[in-house]
Amino acid sequence: MRRGWWAALALGLLRLCLVQANFAPHFFDNGVGSTNGNMALFSLPEDTPVGSHVYTLNGTDPEGDPISYHISFDPSARSVFSVDPTFGNITLVEELDREREDEIEAIISISDGLNLVTEKVVILVTDANDEAPRFIQEPYIVLVPEDIPAGSSIFKVHAVDRDTGSGGSVTYFLQNLHSPFAVDRHSGVLRLQSGATLDYERSRTHYVTVVAKGSEVLKVVAMDGDRGKPNPILYSLVNGSDGAFEINETSGDISVMQSPAQLQREVYELHVQVTEISPVGSPAAQAIVPVTIRIVDLNNHPPTFYGESGPQNRFELSMNEHPPQGEILRGLKITVNDSDQGANAKFNLQLVGARGIFRVVPQTVLNEAQVTIIVENSAAIDFEKSKVLTFKLLALEVNTLEKFSSTADVVIQLLDTNDNIPKFNSHYYVARIPENAPGGSSVVAVTAVDPDTGQWGEVKYSIYGTGADLFLIHPSTGLIYTQPWASLDAEATARYNFFVKAEDMEGKYSIAEVYITLSDVNDHCPQFGNSIQKKTMVLGTPVKIEAIDEDAEEPNNLVDYSITHAEPANVFDIDAHTGEIWLKNSIRSLDALHNITPGRDCIWSLEVQAKDRGSPSFSTTALLKIDITDAETLSRSPMAAFLIQTKDNPMKAVGLLAGTMATVVAITVLISTATFWRNKKSNKVLPVRRVVRKRSAPAPRTIRIEWLKSKSAKAATKFVLKEKPPNENCNNNSPESSLPPRAPALPPPPSMAPSTGAAHWTVPTVSGSLTPQQSQLPPNPKTMGSPVQSTLISELKQKFEKKSMHSKAYF
Repeated sequence: MRRGWWAALALGLLRLCLVQANFAPHFFDNGVGSTNGNMALFSLPEDTPVGSHVYTLNGTDPEGDPISYHISFDPSARSVFSVDPTFGNITLVEELDREREDEIEAIISISDGLNLVTEKVVILVTDANDEAPRFIQEPYIVLVPEDIPAGSSIFKVHAVDRDTGSGGSVTYFLQNLHSPFAVDRHSGVLRLQSGATLDYERSRTHYVTVVAKGSEVLKVVAMDGDRGKPNPILYSLVNGSDGAFEINETSGDISVMQSPAQLQREVYELHVQVTEISPVGSPAAQAIVPVTIRIVDLNNHPPTFYGESGPQNRFELSMNEHPPQGEILRGLKITVNDSDQGANAKFNLQLVGARGIFRVVPQTVLNEAQVTIIVENSAAIDFEKSKVLTFKLLALEVNTLEKFSSTADVVIQLLDTNDNIPKFNSHYYVARIPENAPGGSSVVAVTAVDPDTGQWGEVKYSIYGTGADLFLIHPSTGLIYTQPWASLDAEATARYNFFVKAEDMEGKYSIAEVYITLSDVNDHCPQFGNSIQKKTMVLGTPVKIEAIDEDAEEPNNLVDYSITHAEPANVFDIDAHTGEIWLKNSIRSLDALHNITPGRDCIWSLEVQAKDRGSPSFSTTALLKIDITDAETLSRSPMAAFLIQTKDNPMKAVGLLAGTMATVVAITVLISTATFWRNKKSNKVLPVRRVVRKRSAPAPRTIRIEWLKSKSAKAATKFVLKEKPPNENCNNNSPESSLPPRAPALPPPPSMAPSTGAAHWTVPTVSGSLTPQQSQLPPNPKTMGSPVQSTLISELKQKFEKKSMHSKAYF
């Protein structure tokens, strides 16, 4: 038992000693240029592709335990590499750029599971010729006098290459070999070539394209076989260059001396001689090595445009405006070519300044193509907007570093067509002329413009439509005037409306509307209905006169009224605007009126005037006869009052009677219909009963009427109605007139024996103007009847007998 315990203790101590004796692993150091070990002094070109296996971490463990590898970076830095933990293979996972980051710090580690060993390493990023030279402050605009001498320096271009060493050196070339200018390949100084001249009138602008690129082609390295302090070595070209290449005698860098377009051979066999210089300065050992330079499709040809006679950078064409959409400009014969091969000969075509009017086909070209320009927007090709269309045709390389390009100007002269219609400067024209304008008078001038040129822009005018018969239009000037025989009358037609048409030589036209209004001229005088007006005036109620002026407009047709003559003059007043005539306020009864006139007459003759407000003013006069009665007389008999009121308008009486009869008939029909339907519902037939009522004997009206007629006839024989002849001259504002002499006093009405059952009959007074006849015997008042009564009876009887047979019963 004791022995077993000691054995276990000894085994545990042995294991503890073994653990304590476990040594840490370590990396191998394989020196400069090695790609296996601890990455010490490791460098990597900046143009190494991402995903490349660039290094292998390698180490060992003294005990032979399995090991693993790790790599890490500062948190602020990029994780450029990744590592396989088992095999130690390091892969580039991010792109390198020496110009941005020329060294990378990393922490590599190796572990055996118990021990971890870490090291900080710095990886150098070496330069590659991956940067293109860039010009400073381009584009360059230089003003040069046209008389500058040949060979003179004009300008110095400067390009910077961020690469180092030979990759950072820059040489300059002109893209166009036929330019009057030349550039120094090292300094970038631009000069006018020997024998070249400038001419401002011939060409005001020259576009010069300078190419800047790294010129080194190859570096030859020779080493002296001596150790310790080797002698310096000089490099030189023996033959095969033909002036296209040179070598730096100290560095061995071979550079191209000509522009790519000037390299004529595909293969150059150069012989480079290396000479060792002895300490005394004399050449010692020499060696010659052949160098083969093969020219592989250098991008040394820009795209070039050709016409029918060779290279051409300006193309001109004449065409009609508004060609059909999609039409090809067949007058342009353009070919474009790039003499390079492969990707260097691929370029795009585009139009600059065409503003979507045209498009070019094809848009991508390889080597050579026929250029086709197609109409894209026909409406924009408008002669009236622009007589010349100018744009550029641009060819630009696609996949080359140089991005060579060339341009050609395309100039299109547009020809006018009749693509516009004449347009009036207004949709309608309004004019106003006096109605007394003589024939041939100018009315209004219309104007239409056709934007087309030449014969396409000539406009011819015409008029048509209702109302155009009285007018003419000048076909060229558009002046509208009245017909020579035209007689205008605003009272007959005050407005004319017709159409005017503007038409070009091909029949394209537009239409405008013309409105002509005749200005009224005061050429009519006011007119009364009759030269003698007869009115009946009831005390307190005015009578009205009216005259019509046929002029079309105010104030020519506005009429003012006045009383020009009356005796006595202080009896009547007249409203100048309405023509209403009434007694003065001081006269309120027939007695007051009788007191004014010795003959106690109630019949008056007035001379009234109607005058318009035109300039000059016209007037006319008429004789007005007024019969005056009072309301008390009218109230004695409603029928007489009605007859008096309707004396001047008998149709009013007939209409009232007809309306009354129609109302009675309608009521009778309604009652009969109601009775019929009531009997029909009760199924009873009632006998027709006729009720005969005895009618009272009428009053002896016939005797009274005959008596009135005899009396009125006797009285009427003593008076004669004197009427003034109508005023023939409507401009006579003060015609001579004489009022009738005062009538004698009326005799009292004859007494009538009352008749039993007879209705009281009152005869109203009716207007009339009576003049007594010259008689040798004086009148007997007792034998005279009432002239007013007799006139009323005769006048009403005549009017009612003519208008209606139903009114005879009242007489």
